[in-house]
Formats: sequence, C-alpha cells, structure tokens
Amino acid sequence: MQTTLITSVTFDGVGLHSGKPARMILRPAPVNHGIVFRRTDVTQGDARIPARWDRVNQSPLCTLLENADGVSVSTVEHIMAALTGCGVHNVLVEIDGPEVPILDGSASEFVLRILNHGLRKQDAPVRAIEVLAPVEVRRGDAWARLEPAAALTIDFHIDFADRAIGVQHKVLNMANGSFVRELCDSRTFCRKADVDAMRSNGLALGGTLENAVVVDGDRVLSPGGLRHADEAVRHKMLDALGDLALAGAPLFAAYTGHRAGHALTNDLLRALFARRDAWRMVTCDAAMAARLPGAGVHLGELRHVA
Repeated sequence: MQTTLITSVTFDGVGLHSGKPARMILRPAPVNHGIVFRRTDVTQGDARIPARWDRVNQSPLCTLLENADGVSVSTVEHIMAALTGCGVHNVLVEIDGPEVPILDGSASEFVLRILNHGLRKQDAPVRAIEVLAPVEVRRGDAWARLEPAAALTIDFHIDFADRAIGVQHKVLNMANGSFVRELCDSRTFCRKADVDAMRSNGLALGGTLENAVVVDGDRVLSPGGLRHADEAVRHKMLDALGDLALAGAPLFAAYTGHRAGHALTNDLLRALFARRDAWRMVTCDAAMAARLPGAGVHLGELRHVA
C-alpha cells in the first residue's frame, strides 16, 4: 500500500552551497500525489516542482529541480533518499528558500524525524517501475548501469587520490530498512582544496566541518573522524538512491555506479525512459511491496546510527 506522513514534519537549517537559511516542512499528501516540492517564498508563476528526472537541471555539485517557470530547488538528493528509504510515496515538501537544509550532511535527521512522526498507510497499491533490459551511460571513465532485478540493489565503486578516501566498493540490497541501517548517517565529503576553490567562487557558503567530511590527503579534518571506514562510498550510495527516486516511482532494478555522480545518474534515467522496451509499470502485490526500500522500516532500524 502507498504511504504518507501522519503529521507534518519541520526542518530548519542552511543550504550547503548557498549558505541561505531555509525552513522545510513535509506535509501529508493524498494517494498518487507523489513527491512534489513547493517554494512558499515564490509569489509569481508556478511554485510547484515535481520530484522527477525530467525536472532536473544538471549540476555537478548537487541535484537541482526546476519547473517550466524557472522556479527551482537544489540539493534535493538527501531528502529524496530519506523519503524513499523510509517508504514514503506521497508528500508535499514546502520550502521557503532555494536549497534544502544540509543539516549534518547526511540523511539521518530526516529519517529520525520522519519515523518519529510516523507513517500512515493509504488505500491504494504501490505502482513501481520494473527494468526489463540493461541500460548504460558513460562520461569519460565514469559509468552507470541499470539491469533487471527482483529488488533495488546499489553497487558503487569510487576511486580518489586522497588516501583518506582511496578506493572503496560496496553493494547493498535496499529492501527491508537497509538504507536506514547502513547508509542514512553517511555524510557528504570533499577535499579541502575543493572547498577552498568553491568558496572562492561563491559556493559551499554553508559548508562547515560539522556538516561534511573534509579530507586533506591522508587526514580527516572533521571533528570525530569518520562514522564508517567506508563512509565516502556509503554517501555516494545515499546520493544514488535519492537521484534514482526521481524516476517517479520505486524501481525494481540493479544499479551499478563507477565513479558516477548526480548528472550521470540523471543521464541514466533519461536513457531508461527513452527506451520504451527497457521498462514497464507494474502494480505491486504484497510480495513485491515487501521488497521495496523502506517496506516495514521502524525506529529500531536506527540503532546503529550515531
């Protein structure tokens, strides 16, 4: 069955890149509403932005959604991952600024507050997207692929020169609360040299050592160090889940990413939907619904989260 929130949930914070404060409120929504953002500070034009792959204005630093009137909201990937990982299908996301609050750089606070407020089942089956044939996209030495599978799996590989990150690889089946247990507390990461360069260009204005893992060669500069030895690849998987959620429905597919980022995952969704023979919509029976990300998730899944 589809789910929505029992009550509204409010988050206050600043945007990672803009440094601008924002209040974001997740509100319950009716059956088949999907996930939609609404800019409450916009008074002219259409303030609503569906969370869909074809509304993405590609950016190398985050996922930015924009509607036909040019109204946008950026850095949506963490809240999208949290909603998907908690099994939320219908929600209105109201926000009074251009960027989703970064909070601690992970999705853990989103998950904690969503599960604390609770979810409500709705009287309608879940519709999902079943991948029927392999689809792959490449940019240089980076690539991403979707293949048929009975549940959503994410297989991710990263390779960074900085010894504090290095080569990391992880595979997870996203069913049965694994996002909450394994990925949701993993923070965004960057190199100190990249932070310095971005700030000189007016970016990362809301970034601190408290809301990102900052590395410099073999050193982790953020207080407390890493939450996981492989926190970097876990966060890339978190991002991938959030970006894949922009398919507009849950996916039955195996996703593989090699040095992939936001734009490449969006390329992959565009390639998938350009091939009508590579996917189909299905109505989930009980067995299929039980394999979806977030199915049956509960607060006890957070026991490993710091």
